[in-house]
Amino acid sequence: MAAIASTDIELADNSISTTDLPPDLSNNAIPIAATSASTPLDLTLPVKIKLSSAILCFFNAGLNDGSLGALLPYILRHYTLSPSQIAFCYLAAFLGWLVAALLNSYARLRIGDGGLIVAGAALQFVAQLFRFWSPPFGVFAVTFGVVALGQGTQEPSANTFVSGVKGSHRWLGAVHGCYALGGLCGPLIATAIASHGDWATFYYVPTGIGALNFALCGYAFRDQVVWGKVSGDQSAARQSRTALRELSATVKQKSVWKLSLFFFLYLGACITAGGWVVEFLVVVRDGHLASVGYVAAAFNGGTALGRFMLAEPTYRWGEKRMLTIHGVASVALELVFWLVPNIVVNAVMVCIMGFVLGPFFATGISVGSKIIPTELQASGLALIFVMAQAGGAGFPALTGIISGHIGVQALQPMLVALLSLMVISWLFVPNPRKLGSGSIAA
Repeated sequence: MAAIASTDIELADNSISTTDLPPDLSNNAIPIAATSASTPLDLTLPVKIKLSSAILCFFNAGLNDGSLGALLPYILRHYTLSPSQIAFCYLAAFLGWLVAALLNSYARLRIGDGGLIVAGAALQFVAQLFRFWSPPFGVFAVTFGVVALGQGTQEPSANTFVSGVKGSHRWLGAVHGCYALGGLCGPLIATAIASHGDWATFYYVPTGIGALNFALCGYAFRDQVVWGKVSGDQSAARQSRTALRELSATVKQKSVWKLSLFFFLYLGACITAGGWVVEFLVVVRDGHLASVGYVAAAFNGGTALGRFMLAEPTYRWGEKRMLTIHGVASVALELVFWLVPNIVVNAVMVCIMGFVLGPFFATGISVGSKIIPTELQASGLALIFVMAQAGGAGFPALTGIISGHIGVQALQPMLVALLSLMVISWLFVPNPRKLGSGSIAA
């Protein structure tokens, strides 16, 4: 993080003076990225290696997250669970992200952003070791919390790094496109394995990729891991006070909360759709499990394509305008999915819906890097991520609980409501192109 500027940083709906920011950050922060208020990082060889590590980090996360929708029917039947009981997996994931959000500011001062990235990769790898042997459901559910804790420590710092690279909007599109690419590969591989054998053997795949992710992160960010002390000598008590001041300054930012609400609804809609669409097609549309399992891959494949193809047009024609258009289109596509009882039509609508939702995440992060003060971006992104994961865990869990009482057809009105509220929430996010030139990248 860059040093605190001497002038006030003007935001769209609020301003913050340097007197409101944590005073220790300017002297003791560990620089992992050039952010929007400083010079972007050139694409040197070390930066390219770090970008490759970030890409693998998000591919690994996408593979893990995307596979659950395809495996969900098998998990329900293997453990003899009701739809409401699967909510424990989503609850564990939320708790993992919550712990990460609470500890990230302090942990960053102790081990640096590089340390967070490496530790997050290690946690995800360890969690996969407890999955491929079909453990008791309690153990299996807890692994979702450990994976989420790993993602919660790794992804905000990786995002902060990528947002500080020259041409960050393109790199963010590529990084998050690889998350969606992992989300495409996950259900394809999971369905192929589960339909011909033991569903749990799929987890050998993320175990291997997790090991590679851990190794590459350890190599790429080894120069930004600081064990036990930061760039200036501080006592543990002073580090704790610094972390608390940073968190306090972050939660006062209206822009952080507006983006958090948007991501809360966005990720809630996406994970609910990807997680429950296969069960919906099996139960409500009478689809064959071995065939409709690939529909989850269609959604994630559309998302991957959208992130790669729509990132540049969205940036050039205006983030605010383009995401509003994409959001309205997603609501229309979801209505067709709901009202037309045809599996082929449903699969096509799901794929196109994933496509138009594709650029949302990377664009939201890019906007956040322009409207959140530089000194608070790491903690701000961490808070945004935990709110996003709260939606990504809460709404699929709520869908499962409701489905346990009235049936999985509850998915459709849930998605219409989430997507509609998502569009409305985006309208309240400040437009970075209307901010003062001092607060955004040129």
